[in-house]
Amino acid sequence: MQDFALDDRLANDSVSVAVTGLCDVRLMKDRRWPWLLLVPRRPGISEIFALTPLDQVLLTFETNKVAAALKTVTGATKINIGALGNIVRQLHVHVIARFEGDANWPGPIWGYGKAEPYADEDMNSFIAKLRETLSQ
Repeated sequence: MQDFALDDRLANDSVSVAVTGLCDVRLMKDRRWPWLLLVPRRPGISEIFALTPLDQVLLTFETNKVAAALKTVTGATKINIGALGNIVRQLHVHVIARFEGDANWPGPIWGYGKAEPYADEDMNSFIAKLRETLSQ
């Protein structure tokens, strides 16, 4: 059995916030949108249907928990959830907080502009709030 390894692009573009029962919850390094990823810690999985039935249930539960926490922390107008995988094949679920008037509202975030990094203090503060909310 092979060990789980995080795709290099996901590792470079995000930072770990928390590890849940199934997923590594990660914050994308782009302050334009509060944007989380859930990466199931299962090797060689690229599709949700390839997970075991129990892991599919866990992924749904954890996605909903993370989405609710992100909405609570940000007060977002809308939470977008998607699993695309066209560029990075490793299964990962995007959970994105959107606000009226944000960069490219109401259009999609993919391919829009260039990522804007967080200041370290802002990122650390945001991660702390997310962790606190997720632990409740």
